[in-house]
Amino acid sequence: MTDSMYPTIRLLPKMNAQKIRFGFPWVFSNELVMDRRTRKLPSGSFVNVVDSNAHFLGICAFNPDSKIAGRFMDRTAEQIIDQEWLRKKLLNAAAMRDRLYDAPFYRLIHAEADALPGVIIDRFGDTAVLQPNASWAENMLDDFVTVLTEDLNIKTVIKNATGRARKLEGLDEENMVLTGNVDGVIPVFMNGATFMADVEGGQKTGLFFDQRPNHAFAAGLAKDARVLDVFSHVGGFSLTCLAHGASEATALDGSEAALELASQGASAMGVSDKFKTLRGDAFDKMKELIDAGEKYDLVVCDPPAFAPNKAALKAGLRAYERVARLGSQLVVEGGYLGLCSCSHAADIQNFRTASLAGIGKSGRSGQILHTGFAGADHPTHASLSESAYLKAMFFRLD
Repeated sequence: MTDSMYPTIRLLPKMNAQKIRFGFPWVFSNELVMDRRTRKLPSGSFVNVVDSNAHFLGICAFNPDSKIAGRFMDRTAEQIIDQEWLRKKLLNAAAMRDRLYDAPFYRLIHAEADALPGVIIDRFGDTAVLQPNASWAENMLDDFVTVLTEDLNIKTVIKNATGRARKLEGLDEENMVLTGNVDGVIPVFMNGATFMADVEGGQKTGLFFDQRPNHAFAAGLAKDARVLDVFSHVGGFSLTCLAHGASEATALDGSEAALELASQGASAMGVSDKFKTLRGDAFDKMKELIDAGEKYDLVVCDPPAFAPNKAALKAGLRAYERVARLGSQLVVEGGYLGLCSCSHAADIQNFRTASLAGIGKSGRSGQILHTGFAGADHPTHASLSESAYLKAMFFRLD
């Protein structure tokens, strides 16, 4: 077989291909010759992309209806994208995670950063939650299931179809169990704490593995501390702190289901007597706590993405500033404030500036103790800043 197995799509004349040659993983629809033949190609087709001089650039997964028209799969001419190709990618990703972690609870595939564009897979022991957020991956679901079950000894594979990315690709929103059975929530042990992951009905894939190293840093501040975990989800920061000697911890979140899972985690750890939940809008509840004169040794705020794209950046930074301002007012003198952002549109400099502005407007000042990012199971694609989305900053406040 030769590279002619796949149809060829050409960059527009005078389009600079240098960034692609240097590793940029996407080609946009307005960079391609989108003639009638090209537009008729089925979504998820594999194509050869060439520059305006017909020089080969790579094999892409193509979607004529998406702004990201091409996602680079391989840079080798004549490569066939099939189950064996997929097997090598998945086994390579698993080998790295198994070197890093002593148990198979981690993000197995982090999309472009693991050379499987648009694909997220989180592993919970012998269960995997797959988010096929690109058409090519949807077309190869059976191949994913085969490799995961036969080569990685995974028994249950769940398709999670929620999220904005699938809508942009024109894909359905139907969650389903592709193979195996789901038998309730799955306990996950990280940093000495126990978390309950609802892999079938919870937020995203059921748990956020990305915060693992930032939970660990917070644990070092936890001994004998009174802790407030804002936007807590299933209690990531609060339960970790209790596992490392916090005197008490409160998880604040808007989701009753998430707080129930957090309470189950506290029960499994034997720390229910030190754990409280507070349900409601985080901004409103923080104001109520301030008005009540509450103070904590450690406050950590891990909100959803306030700036999911560039258009939302200005409003998102105002929201991060507000979180910092309210959180600061709840910290004792000499206490600690942790602030997090999962917005890829807000880089670390913008996030730091907004956070410091909020701290200053609360009448506080302090030291930056630590700047953290996602764990190593969420690697960064060298040419795609969006893959380095998570930031965490810890401050000691005067």
